[in-house]
Amino acid sequence: MKFKYQLLIAAIVLLAATSCQKVIDLKLNNAAPQLVIEGNLTDDFGPQYVIVTKSVPFTSSNIFPPVTDAEVTIIDSVGNKFRLNQSNPGVYSIYPFAGTHGQTYTLTIKTGGITYTAKSTMPYPVNLDTLTSKTDVLSDKDLRTVTVNYKDPANVANQYRFVLYINSEQAGAIFTNDDSFTNGRYVKNDLLQNGVDIHPLDTATVEMECIDKNLYKYWFSLSQQQGNGPGGGTTPANPPSNFNNNALGYFSAHTTQMKSIIVK
Repeated sequence: MKFKYQLLIAAIVLLAATSCQKVIDLKLNNAAPQLVIEGNLTDDFGPQYVIVTKSVPFTSSNIFPPVTDAEVTIIDSVGNKFRLNQSNPGVYSIYPFAGTHGQTYTLTIKTGGITYTAKSTMPYPVNLDTLTSKTDVLSDKDLRTVTVNYKDPANVANQYRFVLYINSEQAGAIFTNDDSFTNGRYVKNDLLQNGVDIHPLDTATVEMECIDKNLYKYWFSLSQQQGNGPGGGTTPANPPSNFNNNALGYFSAHTTQMKSIIVK
């Protein structure tokens, strides 16, 4: 999934008037471009990708220019260094490769005379037992909700991200969970969303990622801004990146597994 990120600028205007109204002309200043990084390293043996682009002004189209002159490397916990080569403009990859559970990886990107780094520790996997579906009680249509079912390990903190696909198309909602209230318990987590209708006989696929704490903060922050569900969302802001030097985006070393069902 190509990372799409746009800087959001919030303008707050206070108008004190008792007898008349004025037309306010807001002039939003465009922020200087920042580096935007989407780095993923999984335990699935195959190609691993890092996408490097530049942010665009608030008034521009949502097209992010690729950074084609970057030097991209990954270093593991024991000091092994791996270089990623540019396979497409702004897309750096290594193949074949897989991360190791329990290891901490450092992603380094050098471009424009600046070095950007981020660390991520790949958790040990938690098995996704089953997917189930049930009637969507929040809808007045004959729609369904997909539920992920898994056993959370005891005595260790776990964080999760789920990616939902309906008939091979990714749902726009961001799903996260941690075990603050479910440590060591069997979990039935409904993937509640309002961006796509799920009908009987649809094919639902879920990717389950075990992620580290920093990445949980990143995805949870985004999930709170998406306005998904009855409670709406929060004021848009940049999620907490694990990169230094004001780079936007993330580097995630995570496990991955997928299951599919025919919705009933």
